[in-house]
Amino acid sequence: MTTYTAPVKDTQFILQEMLNVQAMDIPGYDELDADFTKAVLEEAGKVAAEVLHPLNKVGDAQGCSLENGVVRTPEGFKAAYETMCEGGWTALDADPAYGGQGMPVVMNLATGEYFSSANMAFQMYSGLTHGAMSAIHAHGSDAQKETYLPNMAAGTWTGTMNLTEPQCGTDLGLIRTKAEPQEDGTYRITGQKIWISAGEHDMSDNIIHLVLARIPGGPEGIKGISLFIVPKFLVNEDGSLGERNSLSCGGLEEKMGIHGNATCVMNYDGATGFLIGEMHKGMRAMFTMMNEARLLVGMQGFAQASVAYQNALGFAQDRLQGRDVTGTKNPNGPADPIIVHPDVRRNLLDQKSFVEGARAFALWGATVIDRAHRNGDAEADGLISLLTPVLKGFLTDKGFDTTVLAQQTLGGSGFTQEWGLEQFVRDARIAMIYEGTNGVQSLDLVARKLPMNGGKPIMGFFELVKAHLKANEENAALKADFLEPLKAASKDLQAAGMFFMAEGMKNPNAALSGSYDFMHLFGHVCLGLMWSKMAIAAQAAIDAGASDREFYEAKLATGRYYMKRQLPATALHLARIQSGAEPVMTLEAANF
Repeated sequence: MTTYTAPVKDTQFILQEMLNVQAMDIPGYDELDADFTKAVLEEAGKVAAEVLHPLNKVGDAQGCSLENGVVRTPEGFKAAYETMCEGGWTALDADPAYGGQGMPVVMNLATGEYFSSANMAFQMYSGLTHGAMSAIHAHGSDAQKETYLPNMAAGTWTGTMNLTEPQCGTDLGLIRTKAEPQEDGTYRITGQKIWISAGEHDMSDNIIHLVLARIPGGPEGIKGISLFIVPKFLVNEDGSLGERNSLSCGGLEEKMGIHGNATCVMNYDGATGFLIGEMHKGMRAMFTMMNEARLLVGMQGFAQASVAYQNALGFAQDRLQGRDVTGTKNPNGPADPIIVHPDVRRNLLDQKSFVEGARAFALWGATVIDRAHRNGDAEADGLISLLTPVLKGFLTDKGFDTTVLAQQTLGGSGFTQEWGLEQFVRDARIAMIYEGTNGVQSLDLVARKLPMNGGKPIMGFFELVKAHLKANEENAALKADFLEPLKAASKDLQAAGMFFMAEGMKNPNAALSGSYDFMHLFGHVCLGLMWSKMAIAAQAAIDAGASDREFYEAKLATGRYYMKRQLPATALHLARIQSGAEPVMTLEAANF
């Protein structure tokens, strides 16, 4: 049986020392003092550890069941969901005008990590609702907001996103679901959607589906798609629930992981739908939800890595096997704990340095979102748009790799269900696939985000790194171990960008063949930047005589490991990118 303890101290270090959130010029951040954030994080950690994590194995073992059109969630899920709603965790950063608590996005992401680490499948129900709320809030009419958002914020109603159909996933221009206009201004929605997470369940009174569909007579392809609100139960004028809509769950998917979440085939048989946003502009509205979802999926990636690392570390500290080659460390026992062995320590430091760097990257990214939304900062909006595929793709790829490393730490025990590590591996795997596969993320990054706005966002990122290096160039204690490696990695990223500019126009395959490596190169530079920032904060605390010196020294040692053992991967990725399209495209399709 696995355990989970929320990393409150580490999150506090990032928020209060690395980011110094209270001093940021962002509305609402002045309230994020250390006592407040610690209280919120500790309470979230308590719910995660005591309520959600004990249900993680239950959800995996029991899964969901479909009985006469009703989906039953695993034992204990409904009561746990009620606890989440009562605590206000379902709408931490939602608009207070509709019942939310109005906290910054950075706090929702920080607590969301804990809930996802504790029970990823469970947290998906709330996460999808949050995304649907965001789409309605951004694109819905005032009447739609008043009708749906208060109940969704309270958690009494949940939400979904319905995109994929049997014949189309990434290419949404192939959607066939129809939306036929009615005289009363509503639409009749007919079609089938697949892989709909939380599409049907027994934890809320109503489920508000956001459904992409095509209005007859509209443009072909992606330009002819509209977005509709299709509630499970229609809502009466007084806000009460009316008759059941003409939609149903046609089946549950049998999946590799996240068994506790109901992944449904949804059938719409002339269901009543309400247009959200403009006709034929559905993708614009849905991308509000999709982009948020991609950031939260990135969080899922390192959240599963975090809980897996915790359990691997505990095992390595307790498991006795062999003797330290430099001398016995446990003379009173039959063997030394495996953490004394260099390769086990290498494995654990790969995990630790990724998890802590990824946490900093995600929380820093959340502050960029807050700056974009709360300050109306166009530059910040461009930056987070650029970084979204990196946050999603890199953090989920490396997050999955980290769960495998954690499983490996346990040896044969990691392969058994009894110890629980194999569930983290299975659950983490989906994060590399849904909300746009990581291959698609890399293509989006290179083909759309790099040239966006004339390249201003990527140039802004380079300037950000350059300014960081310039501001700390006199820091002799950290220059060799942190600043110089970051500078070298940043130059690799710039060289890759220059290669795409030089080769991409005359041979697009040259850029696309290197897109996945570019996403990882970019991710490593981002984590290198985060570790440099954390090192500066840790060194400052030591210089100021911090009482918990061991914590800060451990932070520096972990950061040095990343900069020496992980960040040099940028050179490998650059070499692959500069090899161009020829190694990838030469082999004829028939000869694979």
